[in-house]
Amino acid sequence: MAISGYLDILSVLSRGLYYTISILIVSAIIGYIIAFVAGFGRISRFSFIRRFTMIYVEFFRGTSLIVQLFWFYYVLPLPNFWAGTLAIGLNYGAYMSEIVRGSILAVPKGQTEASIALNMSNWQRMRLVILPQALRMMLPEFGNYLIQMVKATSLVSLIGLTDITYQAMVYRASNIPQSIEVFVILLIVYFLIALPLIALTRWLERMSSKGVARE
Repeated sequence: MAISGYLDILSVLSRGLYYTISILIVSAIIGYIIAFVAGFGRISRFSFIRRFTMIYVEFFRGTSLIVQLFWFYYVLPLPNFWAGTLAIGLNYGAYMSEIVRGSILAVPKGQTEASIALNMSNWQRMRLVILPQALRMMLPEFGNYLIQMVKATSLVSLIGLTDITYQAMVYRASNIPQSIEVFVILLIVYFLIALPLIALTRWLERMSSKGVARE
């Protein structure tokens, strides 16, 4: 296949790049907000909040993202953009809430005891002592889940959003002999989108390890 053929495929796929990036950004915002809300909910002193957030987390972790996507789109129903972003954001937010919860609980209890000795309020202890240390532990995993969200955006093509996967499948349907080339370029495009996020994740890992004592 000539280079011009690959460029034609790339040109078609680029039409869906706006939707892919938009869905990723909005889904990530929703996911990270939900992660902190549910993460703090899991360690709340109020039992009904803990139970409610536990139900949410276990439901979204225990059911298929594709089913959730179809449910938002066909059952509610929501516009396909919001069905896609909410499904991805709520799904990954449930997973990341466990990172938030685990990181907060991983902060040594001596830090809490020291802040109590300094007469800090609960809010001050969380904001000034516990959360800064927990965030350092959260960052690398947050980066990894962001990369996973890039791959999850391909599912929105199933509900008619014209992202790069949708554009690839439409082009392939009318150019069956070029199926291999279409999927090769699609694979490369997703890798190029994820590449800066991979670099960001590695940078976050290095930053989070600075100043941490190693055994």
